[in-house]
Amino acid sequence: MTLENISCQKSFGGWHKRYKHSSQVLGCDMTFAVYLPPQAEQGGKLPVLYWLSGLTCTDENFMQKAGAMRMAAELGLIIVAPDTSPRGAGVPDDPENAWDFGLGAGFYLNATQEPWAKHYRMHDYVVQELPALVEAHFPASDKRGISGHSMGGHGALVCALRNPGRYQSVSAFSPINNPMDCPWGQKAFSHYLGDERSKWREWDACVLIGEASEKLPLLVDQGDRDDFIATQLKPEALQQAAKAAGHPLELRLQPGYDHSYFFIASFIDDHLRHHGRALLG
Repeated sequence: MTLENISCQKSFGGWHKRYKHSSQVLGCDMTFAVYLPPQAEQGGKLPVLYWLSGLTCTDENFMQKAGAMRMAAELGLIIVAPDTSPRGAGVPDDPENAWDFGLGAGFYLNATQEPWAKHYRMHDYVVQELPALVEAHFPASDKRGISGHSMGGHGALVCALRNPGRYQSVSAFSPINNPMDCPWGQKAFSHYLGDERSKWREWDACVLIGEASEKLPLLVDQGDRDDFIATQLKPEALQQAAKAAGHPLELRLQPGYDHSYFFIASFIDDHLRHHGRALLG
């Protein structure tokens, strides 16, 4: 599969690059960003952390705002940040142009309902197609971690819980923990998956954690001044589900922090070290 390089900047001795390619899974062109630490030029293969961003974001938000490259360069971690949904001519969007559904709001699932099913297969893209592409074109090993924020935090948890053995580490910032029971999730799931709630269970971390055959330790950071904590994110639901399942979870409620990238930047080093311990050990 051909990659088109669309930008390149040096950062902390490594390289931040953006690429465009044709996605067979999504049926459209996709853009993703990759940070290659300086160790990438020294031979050998490096582990990869996949970052999934939240509602309205693209591949650019995390790379430009999170301040992750310094620690990634120190540790020797490749970071890959895909877009948050399919895009382009022919890709359907919310008819009301709402920001919480459609373009920029793929929810990292495989849609089953029309007109979404043809393009909105972000789960298969993130879990299968994108890693195959990365591992074929960059000095990337098959040691993978996954993390994300908000909708992307939901995506990271679900990708890891649904695919035992695929990832060696997982973490999240302010994830949508129980999408079956919050307005953002209910809107997305009803459109992408239909009204049968039994199908929604396949994409809800609080359900999946109780069925998980693999118990990867989960690191979750949540700001206590996040405007969405009570209505959309519901960290207590994940905490209860993990406790009931005996699943290791470190849920850190961070005083004074909100939902923004200022919060992510404040704790991203902790998350990179968390992934580094699993991927570089």
